[in-house]
Amino acid sequence: MKLKEFFIPFSGLKVGKHEFVYKIDNSFFESFEYQEFNGASVQVTAVLEKMSTMMELEIEAKGTVNVDCDLTGEPYDQPISSDLHLVIKFGEEYNDEDDEILIIPHGEHQFNIAQYIYEMLVLAVPQKRVHPGVEDGTLKSDILDKLEELQPKENKGASEKTDPRWDDLKKLLTDK
Repeated sequence: MKLKEFFIPFSGLKVGKHEFVYKIDNSFFESFEYQEFNGASVQVTAVLEKMSTMMELEIEAKGTVNVDCDLTGEPYDQPISSDLHLVIKFGEEYNDEDDEILIIPHGEHQFNIAQYIYEMLVLAVPQKRVHPGVEDGTLKSDILDKLEELQPKENKGASEKTDPRWDDLKKLLTDK
């Protein structure tokens, strides 16, 4: 399942900084069997700094993923941005258990960053997905109308028949 274009062949690179740019669309997420997005348009820039004994990788992502609103089910473009810093060292065996350090075996000449990109993008999407039109009131949807209709109405008529024991306490709330 390794996406070939996400291999960084560092052995042929000179010491210094090298930039790799990727355009991510929904086929990238589908290759991870991730079906949460309707579409995606994200630009990822990876800057690898090669040093004599180690490397550092800075990955930045900016773009949008098309998701369904949790309240209305309406699709919308969710802006996302994320960045990740990774230190790459050489060791006896491959180890990616630490979020910030990748250890690759001596003698390796490339590594794949697809998994890192996948995780950082999925985590960049908010847990609660709300269509911007819900928040600013511009989205017209049958579901929103139904939610509005089902909201509990404030019962104005009942306020005349209050328990006199609570009246003094209620004054405290309004006397601020």
